Amino acid sequence: PEAARRCVHSRTMPWHARLQLDYTARRSAVPADGSSAALPALSTARTPARTVAHFRHDGPLRILQSLYPEGESICHNVMVHPPSGLVGGDVLDIDVRVGAGAHGLVTTPGATRFYRSEGELALQTTRLTLAEGARLEWLPLEAIAYDSCLAENRLNVTLAPGAEMMGWDITALGLPGADKPFLQGRFQQHIELPGVWLERGRIEGADSHLMDGPHGLAGHRCCASLFFLTGTPLARERRAELLEAAQQTAQEHAQARTAGATSPDAQVVVLRVLSPMVEPAVDLLRTVWSRWRQLAWQLPADAPRIWST
Repeated sequence: PEAARRCVHSRTMPWHARLQLDYTARRSAVPADGSSAALPALSTARTPARTVAHFRHDGPLRILQSLYPEGESICHNVMVHPPSGLVGGDVLDIDVRVGAGAHGLVTTPGATRFYRSEGELALQTTRLTLAEGARLEWLPLEAIAYDSCLAENRLNVTLAPGAEMMGWDITALGLPGADKPFLQGRFQQHIELPGVWLERGRIEGADSHLMDGPHGLAGHRCCASLFFLTGTPLARERRAELLEAAQQTAQEHAQARTAGATSPDAQVVVLRVLSPMVEPAVDLLRTVWSRWRQLAWQLPADAPRIWST
């Protein structure tokens, strides 16, 4: 609500919020005495196990109740940031760790908002660390760069052998539908799988060649990417199947002219899209995410419930 946004803007003291989210796979076992117990999963094989989430926080970051709409092996969580946005000087520090054999899915109920800054940087840093055989779906809603913000959004991924993740990054520049353009300010993006893949971008609102030129964003105000990352190089057939699915889906989508998929490394498949606003880009990303889920992990395309509320 507008009153809440005014409250965020009026804050004079920045804050540093931290969240650590840990996923652990636990399998049921029956000891010799016949009693039941829950033991850590020792194998990286994809065997049925209950994925359990634990979190610690400092500041206005929370994880809502764990949900199991697909059964006990996949734990869905919603990450909530009550103030709903960052101003200059604010820092969000997110650390997600997925244990061997566990499978977590993290999303958010709304956008992350980077508001106008008086000169200090607003920073969000996310670290995703997956152990052997772990899986993670990192699916936050978009980050919105408001006019005159000074913001940086960093994502660092570390994958052990056999670990796999799907994630996306969606950036909205201003609110064109509300006649609130991104005219000034700076938004920086950093996505990295160390030693394998690095993407860095810097968008200046006042750079008309970048914002509106044919070799830049060409007037689009949403840039998004969906990526499939692995700790072990993909087999040639599997890599080709994932890439072809993304390319075919993009070619059939309304954003076909500004979307494309590539595989710059045997551990990376990535889809990128530009769109005039968020909704068309999200529609394409969700469609490809659904297809990848079925192809790579033989899982149904069940969207998190929070997306439909």
